[in-house]
Amino acid sequence: MAQAIPRIVIAATQSGAGKTTIVTGLLTALRQRGIVVQSFKVGPDYIDPGYHALASGRAGHNLDTWLVPKEKVEELFAYDAGDADIAIIEGVMGLFDGGKGGVSSTAEIAKLLRAPVVLVLDVKSMGESAAAIAQGFRDYDPEVNLAGVIVNRLGSETHEKMIRGAMKKVGIPVLGAMRRNDSLHMPERHLGLVPAAENAKSDALELMGAEVARQLDLESILRLACMADDLETEKEPVKSSSEMTCRIAVAHDEAFSFYYPASLRELQRRGAELVPFRPLHDAHLPKADGLILGGGFPEMFAEKLATNYTMRASIREAATSGMPIYAECGGYMYLKEELIDFSGTCHAMAGVLPGTARMTKNLQMVGYVEAELLTETVLGEKGLKLHGHEFHFSEETGEEKDRPLRFTKLRNGQSYAAGSRAGNVLGSYLHLHFAGCPEAADHFVEACRKWAH
Repeated sequence: MAQAIPRIVIAATQSGAGKTTIVTGLLTALRQRGIVVQSFKVGPDYIDPGYHALASGRAGHNLDTWLVPKEKVEELFAYDAGDADIAIIEGVMGLFDGGKGGVSSTAEIAKLLRAPVVLVLDVKSMGESAAAIAQGFRDYDPEVNLAGVIVNRLGSETHEKMIRGAMKKVGIPVLGAMRRNDSLHMPERHLGLVPAAENAKSDALELMGAEVARQLDLESILRLACMADDLETEKEPVKSSSEMTCRIAVAHDEAFSFYYPASLRELQRRGAELVPFRPLHDAHLPKADGLILGGGFPEMFAEKLATNYTMRASIREAATSGMPIYAECGGYMYLKEELIDFSGTCHAMAGVLPGTARMTKNLQMVGYVEAELLTETVLGEKGLKLHGHEFHFSEETGEEKDRPLRFTKLRNGQSYAAGSRAGNVLGSYLHLHFAGCPEAADHFVEACRKWAH
């Protein structure tokens, strides 16, 4: 089926150029005009899509060719953007940066979706060199349609005129010129921005929207997006509630918020009804046949998680009864016996899996990994290989003889045993996308269905 989906990629020369602020402001400005806008984030990041959702009023989605095979990315994109007036795709790092060999780079996604690219340039302390940089990015890969730039952090009107004149020389349109504004800032912590779930009342979005509407050429950006070619896609339906065959409880609150909506949708397509619950606030697990604990920031809420005794007991009871439980990163830390926060304070956790998670000052791991199952688990049979990523500041204490997973780093090929398994419980630092590993989705839903009956 051919679909006309106006779309544009907002890329940058490097991290920190201001693309997240500009994209969030652009989403806000377009929504205020009554335009239905769907956002996407290139790469595995969970936090930026949360701010996209606040700005657009729709769930933000990820596009990643390591987590999901290339041939499925276009399908996922069209599914979520098909009913929107325009899709705004925020890039990751610099335009050509990604995993080893450029996997899941912004450039790769832009070419895959045949979408025009607008490059954000931080021109602070820079003059005509900005045009040389933009020209280099345009010419580096002719298959990337670099259609214009947004110059950011301008110092004055004179500065802007200088940059515009230089861009005109190399034939690159300027689609926006943003002045320096330190108030356009979102709070950060050790994994990047503070999640939107903790910052939902920030008035920064309104300010970003107003500044973007004033300083970007919205009409030219919309016109450029409408020039993108039609996409050929198929849309696979999600099962209706009457077709659901099991219930899976999904932890979702300020401490656990790292989920890909399209990944959870894969479980629903297989007949799972997803039931959200809040480990921070609820007294017990809801009635369910399986449990998923996603990533997030349990270390920032460790005391409150520890004092919710009834929830911890409810999860231990579920694990003891044989309920299939899958936990990623922050959820994995919560299932351990203890969590030591940044101050060195030790907090009791659910006690389902052995060992302690201890926060450190340094990033322990970031990057794409391949995970091989070393034994049968709730995600699949021994030997199944999954694509995922790691990003954590915590480390595990305590040795385990029989780890259920072997991780291999995409970047350098280093391998190491990982994760923990206890009965039908599996946890590790792995973040995965079920659309990229349908066998794991099938196996987990089937495990929940069998346990229910």
